[in-house]
Amino acid sequence: MRVLLIEDYKPLRKSVAQGLEEAGFAVDVAADGEEGWWYARSGEYDAIVLDLMLPGIDGLTILKRLRKAGRQTHILILTAKDTLEDRVLGLNLGADDYLVKPFGFQELLARVRALVRRQYRTKNPVLCVGDLELDTNTRVVRRAGQLIQLTPREYALLEFLAARAGELVTRTDIWEHVYDFHSSADSNVVDVYIGYLRKKLERPDRPRLIHTRRGQGYMLAEPG
Repeated sequence: MRVLLIEDYKPLRKSVAQGLEEAGFAVDVAADGEEGWWYARSGEYDAIVLDLMLPGIDGLTILKRLRKAGRQTHILILTAKDTLEDRVLGLNLGADDYLVKPFGFQELLARVRALVRRQYRTKNPVLCVGDLELDTNTRVVRRAGQLIQLTPREYALLEFLAARAGELVTRTDIWEHVYDFHSSADSNVVDVYIGYLRKKLERPDRPRLIHTRRGQGYMLAEPG
């Protein structure tokens, strides 16, 4: 899933971005409010981690602009301010969660994962499609109880398809949410990785789960 991190303090920005990437997220980073606003309004994100004290444009202004523009991306606010008034202000302006500095990375990761699950209308960290199970916390995949070994990119693609199970997912959707922001959606790498997943997931005695809609995209679904 794709996350935008807007944080001006370089050591924290680098450590959080690295941690999120190691947890399997595609991460865009912005070091100030102007850059953060550009990313936030230009891209499609599953969650935004937003510092309040930013040079250029402050975090609350970015939050207000996004909500005024009708953007519904879930937003986790990071701030050194710990007063009740500050928390209430941020939540009333449309933030979805609030984390006070200093914080433990594992707590931030758990909160981001919860926001992503909320984005896809599920509270269960285990995504199930037929006999396929993905544990989004441990990144373990099983089909019919059998462990399936996936590369990080294969897993990221499968998790995105599973989060939108039963929906048509276009190649552009996949590029925007799974792979690097500046990559070309004209590449056939999506089709290549769909092929890798099929080889690992599909079995002669089990129904096909990944379906192609020619010229449109893909769908992960159990046959009805």
